[in-house]
Amino acid sequence: MNFRDFICKDAIRPQVEAVDKESVIREMAAALLKAGQIAEDQFESIVQAILKREELGSTGIGRGVAVPHTKHPTVDKLCGTVAVSEEGVEFDSLDGEKVHLLFLLVSPPDRPGDHLRALENISRQLRDDSFCRFLKQSKAADDIWQLLEEADNNQFGG
Repeated sequence: MNFRDFICKDAIRPQVEAVDKESVIREMAAALLKAGQIAEDQFESIVQAILKREELGSTGIGRGVAVPHTKHPTVDKLCGTVAVSEEGVEFDSLDGEKVHLLFLLVSPPDRPGDHLRALENISRQLRDDSFCRFLKQSKAADDIWQLLEEADNNQFGG
């Protein structure tokens, strides 16, 4: 599975303003809402589902990266977005560090394979230091989209 299969280009947030976990999740979910990926009347339910997933254990996986995600019955296909925080977000990460790169995913409960493949793709690419460095330096959604396409085309080591 490639980034272009699930990341919504119109929802990419190159400079999030949020500085805490709930706020950044809300900001990213709002970007998906604005891009037409989630329904307005389901926004709060989706945010709460993501926060509930975070209670099970932080999706701040270390090295400045978090992958908040949930399965939700109101989406008919996997959708996601990317956000970059220059300041860093407190995310209760496994290594205690602030998060600078965030990938948020919402998928239908009846498509667990898509959900897992997306998480695997994100994880694989984020092991590449060059990819992470370029992503952190991106100042525009188009730059981030181009990086995701380069990753999809195996132009990084991940």
